[in-house]
Amino acid sequence: MKMKILTASALCLALLSGCADKVSKIDLNNDKGEQVFGLDYRDFQQAASDATQSMLHSAALSKPGGGRYILAISDIRNDTMQHIDTDQLIKKIRIELLNSGKVYLTTAVGSEEDRMNKKVRELRKDDEFRNSSISKKGTLVAPDMSLSGKILQRNINMSNGKQQVEYYFMLTLTDLTNGFATWEGETIIGKRGSGKSVAW
Repeated sequence: MKMKILTASALCLALLSGCADKVSKIDLNNDKGEQVFGLDYRDFQQAASDATQSMLHSAALSKPGGGRYILAISDIRNDTMQHIDTDQLIKKIRIELLNSGKVYLTTAVGSEEDRMNKKVRELRKDDEFRNSSISKKGTLVAPDMSLSGKILQRNINMSNGKQQVEYYFMLTLTDLTNGFATWEGETIIGKRGSGKSVAW
């Protein structure tokens, strides 16, 4: 009886796995897959790359006398109909900017704040920790610049029954010494398709 039950179970598993959809790995460097109305990783890669290259080719990040600016990430607002995490865009920008050697990115303040910066300093009150191993007062460095922005979405119904969806990635680099915007960038990604498709 046990043998029959095991055989039936094995047969069911084999049938289920045979009926499952085939899954293929995406070549992230050469993805020829169909586009979607929503934002996918390709769109974030393009928007991040456009913004970073524009910043690096401008004079905004060239510090007079050399050295690096200290950059904080401010709010990047999602004004689209999609539930997207703006960190997906910011992380790619952070990596490219840090690797450029032109900026230090602070996690002491801003939307990318690492709370451990403050928590580790609270250990000064704890006798269990060697005081000489704890960061001293006045060692955190304030940012020189801030990066902020938003992502907008516009849906346009076309006369042929199709729809056009436009995404605007808008970023601003601000000099925190005087409040001046030293760089602004905009990347537009547009998609067209069936008017019956949902763009969120």
